[in-house]
Amino acid sequence: MASIARQFRYGTDLTVRAVSALTGGVSGAASIWIFCLMILICADIVGRSLLNAPVQGVSEIVSNSIVAIVFLQAAHTLMSGRMTRTDILIGGLEEDRPFSAAVIRLVFHFAGIGVFAVIAQGTWPKLVDAWVENEFFGAQGVFTAPVWPIKACLFAGSLLTCLAFATQVLKDVKEIVNHGRAEPLTVRHTVIRSPRGWPYIIAFGALIAIGYAVLLTDLSRIEIGVAAIVFMLLLIFSGAHIAVVLIVLSFLGIWLIRDNPNVAIRSLALAADGAINRYLFGVVPLFVLMGLIVDVADIGRDAYRVAAWMLQKIRGGLGIATVAANAVFASITGISIASAAVFSRVAVPQMVANGYNKRFALGVVAGSSVLGMLIPPSLLLIIYGVLAEQSVGALFLAAIVPGALLALVFAVGIYLMARFKPRMVMQSARPIRIEGETWKTALLKLLPIATLVVIVLGGIYSGFFTPTEAGAAGAAAAIAVALAKRTLTLARFWRVLVDTGLVSSAILLLIIAASMYSRMLTLSTIPQEVTVLFADAGLGLFGFTLIYLALVIVMGMILDSTSIMLILLPLSLPIVAGLGGDLIWFGIVTVIAVEIGLLTPPFGLTVYVVKATIADRNTTLGDIFIGTFPFVVMMSLVTLILTFAPSLSLVFE
Repeated sequence: MASIARQFRYGTDLTVRAVSALTGGVSGAASIWIFCLMILICADIVGRSLLNAPVQGVSEIVSNSIVAIVFLQAAHTLMSGRMTRTDILIGGLEEDRPFSAAVIRLVFHFAGIGVFAVIAQGTWPKLVDAWVENEFFGAQGVFTAPVWPIKACLFAGSLLTCLAFATQVLKDVKEIVNHGRAEPLTVRHTVIRSPRGWPYIIAFGALIAIGYAVLLTDLSRIEIGVAAIVFMLLLIFSGAHIAVVLIVLSFLGIWLIRDNPNVAIRSLALAADGAINRYLFGVVPLFVLMGLIVDVADIGRDAYRVAAWMLQKIRGGLGIATVAANAVFASITGISIASAAVFSRVAVPQMVANGYNKRFALGVVAGSSVLGMLIPPSLLLIIYGVLAEQSVGALFLAAIVPGALLALVFAVGIYLMARFKPRMVMQSARPIRIEGETWKTALLKLLPIATLVVIVLGGIYSGFFTPTEAGAAGAAAAIAVALAKRTLTLARFWRVLVDTGLVSSAILLLIIAASMYSRMLTLSTIPQEVTVLFADAGLGLFGFTLIYLALVIVMGMILDSTSIMLILLPLSLPIVAGLGGDLIWFGIVTVIAVEIGLLTPPFGLTVYVVKATIADRNTTLGDIFIGTFPFVVMMSLVTLILTFAPSLSLVFE
C-alpha cells in the first residue's frame, strides 16, 4: 500500500510538471500573439495617418484573436495560480488544515472541469460547421479570414484547461493521501495520522447538500435568482475560482428558469465565443502590457525623484511627492497594483531614510496607489465601460476632475497631518535633502512621461485614437522608452509578455462569466423587481446609491476590484438607469468605492502587494492597515462629495 501511494505521488508530480510545461508553451505562444496584435494596430495607425493606406481587417483580427488568446492562456493562468479567487477561507485552511482544504478544493476543481468541458462541447459543433461551410470573418473583396482556426483555439484551449483542472484534482488527491497515510510509530507499529479540519468539510458538505436540495425545489424565477446570488457569495468566500462560480450558478439558474439544459449549454457557448469578441476588448491586454513595460522602464522611480526634489521643503513633502508621482504614474498605466509595487520599492526607503514614520510611509504608498484605477487611462473604467455599454472615452473625461480632486485631498490631508499631528508623519526632525537633481535633469526625466501621456490621453481625447489604438501606441512607446533607457532586457521582456497574458486572461475570463451571470439575472427579473421596490420605498437614486456603495466597500474587504464590479454591476446598472441615474457618474463613484476595498482588512489587496514588495520582515500587515486608515477616510469623503455632486463627474460631458 505504501509503495502504491509513493508511485501515485511520483506519477502526480510528473504529470503536473508535464502539463505545466505544455500549458506554459501554449501560453507563451498566446503572449507573443498579443505582441503581434500591438504591432498590427500600430502599423494600421501609421498606414492610416501617414500613408493613407490603413491595414485592412484589423478590427476583425483583433476581435477574434482576443477570444483565442484568452482560452489559450486559461490553462496556464490556472496552473500559475493567477485565476481569480479569494483566499480568505481556503488560504487559512491551506496553512492550518491542509487536508480539509484539499477536500474542498477537489469540489471546486471538478466544477472547473465541468465548466470548460461544457464550453468545449458547445464549441465543437461550431468548429465543425465553420470547417465544413468554410465560414469567414471580414468583408468580401476587402479582407476575409477563416473562422475555424479561432474556433479550434477556443475548443483546444477549453480541453487544455480541463486537463489543467484535472492535474489540480490529482494534486488535491495527493494532499489527501499524504494527510491520511500510515506513519511509523516504532519499528513494528504504525499509527494512522488523523486528518484535521472535519468541521469545515462537514459545513461545506452541508452547503452543497442545501444547494442540491434547492435544485430539486420548484422555485419562482426571482427565488432562483436570489438563491444563485446567495450561493455565489458563499462559494466565492469559500475560495472557489470566481469565474467558475459565476458560470456554474448562471448555467444552473438559466437551466431552471427555462427548464431546458440545452438553452443553458447554448448560452454558455455563446458567452465563451461572443462575450469578448469585440475590438474594444483589445484594450485590456494592451494597457496591461503598457503598464508592465512602464514599470520596467523605471518611469515611476523618475517621477518620484523629481516630485520629491520639488516638494522637499514643504511639511510632509515626500508624502505629497508620493501622491504626485502616483498621479503621474497612474496617467500612463491605469493599474493600481503596479503603482503599489513600484512605490513600495522607491518611496518607502526614501521617506524612512529622511525621518518619516514608517507606518505613514507605507500608508501613503498604499493609499495613493489607488489613483491608478481612477485617473485615466484606468483599467477599471474600461471594464466598467464594457459592462455598462458606455463610452470609454467619456468615462476617461469624467474621471479627470474626480481624479484631481482625490489627489488634492490626499495632498492637503498629508500637509494637515504633518502640521497638526507631526508624530503621525515624522519620527525625527532631521532636515530633508534630495541631492543631485537640477531643473535640467528633472525635465529630462519628465520628458518620456509627458510623451506617453500625450500619446495615450491626447490621442484618446483628440479623437485620433480609439482606446484600443491608444493602448497599442502607448505600449509601443513604452517599449521604445525602456529600450532607450536600457532597462528592458530580453528576459524581462519575455516575463512582461507572459504576465500580460496571465493578467489579461484572468480579467477576460471574469468578463465572460459576468456576461453569463448578467443573462441569468435578466431572466430572473430581479433587477426589474428591485427597481420597483426602491421606487415604491421612496429612497430614490441617492438612497439606492448609498446602500450600493456600502455594499461595495464591505465586499471590497474580501474580493478584488474587478470581481466586485462583475458581480454587482449586472444587478445594479438596470436599477440606476430605472431610477434616472447617469451611468457615467455612477461609474466614477463605483470605481472609487471599489478602490476603498483595496485598503481595508482583511483582504486589502494593495496592502498585501506593499507587504510582499518591501524587504523589511518586521513590518506587519497591521502596520500597513493602520497607515492606510487616514486615506480610507479621505477616499470615503471624496466618494460622498461625488455622490451628492454628480456635476463634478460630468464637467467635460
